[in-house]
Amino acid sequence: QVQLVESGGGLVQPGGSLNLSCVVSGRTFSIFGMGWFRQATGQEREFVGGVSRNGGLVDYADSVKGRFTISRDNAKNTVYLQMNSLKPEDTAVYYCARDRTSVARRSPLGYDLWGQGTQVIVSS
Repeated sequence: QVQLVESGGGLVQPGGSLNLSCVVSGRTFSIFGMGWFRQATGQEREFVGGVSRNGGLVDYADSVKGRFTISRDNAKNTVYLQMNSLKPEDTAVYYCARDRTSVARRSPLGYDLWGQGTQVIVSS
């Protein structure tokens, strides 16, 4: 059974950085697009960004564009989310997810596997 395991969350001051990782088990990682989502308390899960199977197509939500960078290493079955210039409004549980296709779509309905999430808190 394919599993997704996120790591790298924590408490950081405004303006700081964090690098999240998501390791995917199994041998099919390179076939699928991968996305990052987040969910703040009392809010719906929202798209943060995504990367296509070969890394050639990357998409970001407007709220994180220019601050966050998504990348993937297919040899390591890992997708990353580098977060810079963090703001208090970035506080949320961050999830990685596997798209059903080779690209990474914005709707969570397009994803069939999810990690357990990692908490990010941006606060002074």
